[in-house]
Amino acid sequence: MSTPAPHPPSCEPLAVEAARFALLRRIAFAIRHELMAHLQPVAMAGEIVERRLRAPEPNLDQIRDGVTRMTGLSRTASQACRDVIGWFAPEPGRVVPLQSAVDEATALLGSSLGFRGFSLRSELRGADWPVQRAAWRHLLPACLLLLSDEAGPPAEITLHGEPDGGQVLLRLTLEPTDGGELDAGEMPYRPLSADEVQALAQADGVRFTRQGDTIELRAPLAPTDTAA
Repeated sequence: MSTPAPHPPSCEPLAVEAARFALLRRIAFAIRHELMAHLQPVAMAGEIVERRLRAPEPNLDQIRDGVTRMTGLSRTASQACRDVIGWFAPEPGRVVPLQSAVDEATALLGSSLGFRGFSLRSELRGADWPVQRAAWRHLLPACLLLLSDEAGPPAEITLHGEPDGGQVLLRLTLEPTDGGELDAGEMPYRPLSADEVQALAQADGVRFTRQGDTIELRAPLAPTDTAA
């Protein structure tokens, strides 16, 4: 007697996982750069302390200061490493102000997009509307990459946010800038599609709409009792 074939899993969860994998591959170099920015100073401070210890008559005050500095840098680097893990295993229920979510995304991708000929301009100032960090941490970089992937540099992406009833609205607009056509360089992985960004948004309860070079994201305000 033959065994019935198992039902195939739903394609929607698989589509979301594929989109998240593609996003992480795209931002992997930026994450590595972020880590190195915190880890390299620790190594440099350690080399200075080691060199001072090799002196014929070590200056203990200088060594003590160097160790103290290295300890502070190590704490900062340790926190940065723990924070990076959140890109791969998000903290459920973590709430942050929209300003923090936008600043984090623009800081992460600002340099890499800049090398490709795209600049970021945030019009948000003190946007303390609470949002789910995990959702926006994935969705904002995905939207920035989607706009830049489909447009030729040079261009500027502007981010504007405002409250919309019981929701928060974030608008991303790409506009070409002067300077002639530039070579955006080779992508570290394949481009993200609008369908993949839509899948990410739906998975986290965010409404994603796009009209040309403008993307609008709408999401309910998160409970504030767990806001960071």
